[in-house]
Amino acid sequence: MGAKEKKGGDASPPVSSSGPYGEKCKYDPSFRGPIKNRSCTDIICCVLFMAFLAGYIVVGLLAWLYGDPRQVIYPRNSTGSYCGVGSNRNKPYVLYFNMINCITSLNIMAAAMNGLQCPTPQICVSSCPADFSVVLPTDFVPNRKPIDVWNQEWCQPSINLSTTSLSVSDILSRQLCPELLIPSTVVFNRCFPSLNVSQDYTDQHLNNETRDWIMAGSNQIVEALDAKNIGLKIFEDFARTWYWILIVLAIAMVLSLLFLLLLRFTAGFLVWILILGVLAVTAYGIYHCAMEYRNYEAKGATIKNVGFTTNLSVYGSVKETWLAALIILSVVEAILLLSLIFLRNRIRIAIALIKEASRAIGYMMGTLLYPLVTFILLLICVAYWAMTALYLATSGAPLYRIAPVNDSTPGCLGISANESCNPLTFNASSYSPCAVNCMFYKYQDEGLFQRNIFNLQVYNVLGFLWCINFVLALGQCVLAGAFASYYWAFNKPRDIPACAVTSSFIRTLRYHTGSLAFGALILTIVQVIRIMLEYLDHKLKDLQNPVARCILCCLKCCFWCLEKFLKFLNRNAYIMIAIYGKNFCTSAKNAFMLLMRNVLRVVVLDKITDLLLFFGTLLVVGGVGVLSFFLFTGRIPVGDTPFQSAQLNYYWLPILTVVVGAYIIAQGFFSVYNMCVDTLFLCFLEDLERNDGSLEKPYYMSKSLMKILNKKNKKPKEGGQK
Repeated sequence: MGAKEKKGGDASPPVSSSGPYGEKCKYDPSFRGPIKNRSCTDIICCVLFMAFLAGYIVVGLLAWLYGDPRQVIYPRNSTGSYCGVGSNRNKPYVLYFNMINCITSLNIMAAAMNGLQCPTPQICVSSCPADFSVVLPTDFVPNRKPIDVWNQEWCQPSINLSTTSLSVSDILSRQLCPELLIPSTVVFNRCFPSLNVSQDYTDQHLNNETRDWIMAGSNQIVEALDAKNIGLKIFEDFARTWYWILIVLAIAMVLSLLFLLLLRFTAGFLVWILILGVLAVTAYGIYHCAMEYRNYEAKGATIKNVGFTTNLSVYGSVKETWLAALIILSVVEAILLLSLIFLRNRIRIAIALIKEASRAIGYMMGTLLYPLVTFILLLICVAYWAMTALYLATSGAPLYRIAPVNDSTPGCLGISANESCNPLTFNASSYSPCAVNCMFYKYQDEGLFQRNIFNLQVYNVLGFLWCINFVLALGQCVLAGAFASYYWAFNKPRDIPACAVTSSFIRTLRYHTGSLAFGALILTIVQVIRIMLEYLDHKLKDLQNPVARCILCCLKCCFWCLEKFLKFLNRNAYIMIAIYGKNFCTSAKNAFMLLMRNVLRVVVLDKITDLLLFFGTLLVVGGVGVLSFFLFTGRIPVGDTPFQSAQLNYYWLPILTVVVGAYIIAQGFFSVYNMCVDTLFLCFLEDLERNDGSLEKPYYMSKSLMKILNKKNKKPKEGGQK
């Protein structure tokens, strides 16, 4: 099969224009499976993909330079220092001295800061106050020591209550310690008063008007956080639960491997059980509909009594609904039974191919390890996308504004928190007699980089989708090359090449990176269009124009079908690329022609394989989904600190992440089996078209397949071997 062997080096099956789906594949005596003498394909797309990856790396570097993910996890105090890290490692919470200052309608500085930062001193504390504490008039006597009035933990670090010479009134005027402490609870790592609006706090030296103001200030901060940081709260939940998410996803990986091993030994049994199970479930549905129909017929509940209504649940209480369901299920059951009877031979072929796939995996156990490569590559893509998105979302330098320590002090009326400052060079004495601080305000959202954050996030999403599709395409092509080497080995397992997976991996990356990137790009474009349609649907959900809604719904349906078709076509194109080394378009055309010449076998095999793998996916995703629900809602104690839903902003978010991740993992592992079946099926179809069982053209299929098809290979008279 050298370079001069025209048939072996250019073994693509010929397609004739005489028929709608071309001629059958012709016999090629030099063909022995995946050709070795091949050249690079789709070079232009390869160069484009590499250039795109280079730009993706640049975006990641820019995000890393400008972003600060600590914004997501840790709050800041008045000076901009993070609580929970560094010198404040043991102080993870923020305490607000005066919540009333956070009300934008009452405080001009709060309004100037748009409610994003409350103009009151904020300090890092190890825990939130649990009791009431108020500075009483008796605390202002001259000999009263500050250490007897406050706990050092509730005051700013710049003052030492044990050694200070300041009086209680001086400390309050400079806002070094709070005038009032209220029992608080932790919300977003911040201490918010836990006051009951129906309770009277007069005995705690807190009148109802002050109570309402404090609650309004708390709500102001919460609303600002909700309005600005919904995305950041999502990242915060991920930051708190990422290691448990990885553990549960590892469990999903183990379950997927166990199911593959189970298929190796009981594939045929499981297929028949699932087929009979579908028939039994449909039969029970017929029985249930018949019983419900008889019940409502006896009651006289007809659709005439209901009429037309938008409450669809009402139609479940009339006999016509159950009669329609009975007819539909009966037709489905009849079709399934007829298909089982008349297509039983094709079902046997499908089961034999599934068993042959199990045997192929048994001979090449390295294929079971390849999903780990896919998993690692997918994990890298997801991690890179998530970290880039996180750093982009938190990009921007911290901004500071000048705020008076006590805005009621004479000389502070002209300072309204509109003037920026630098805490490293800030000179408070220049604002005398008003005592001021350089207070953290927000993160910069202006400038060339910050103005293009949305565009960079879009680029990040495009890169994520293209890389994910490329990784999946790489796995499909590598496995197809390995399994094709198995099928076209005449004497199994003796003729199976050693290190088939490694050889296929190197061959695919060396020659066909451009073809894989081409197929992945086509799929990515369709997925981006679907995302845009979903976005439009979300924005126009209140639109009263039924024509526009109908057009949008039709577009969503059409592009969903197009994506499914492209995935099916790409998979078979990658098989042809792995075998013959042609470019993407040629391989896709040849695969489509071959499948259309055997369309009934394609449908039967595809549906049986889908049913089998759907059962496995249901087991894996359902199992880890239930496990994650009990874990992240605190029903499973983890060490001394069980997960409680109150500790997470959205407890369903890690559950959803685990379910989606488990589905992706299961699909990655089951793609080994699915790819094996599809590859062996295409090779089986070509085997039937190329060969006839003679000494010159023997079949490469297994004996079980030849027995089902009533075919056999002729044996040489002398006992020799082909």
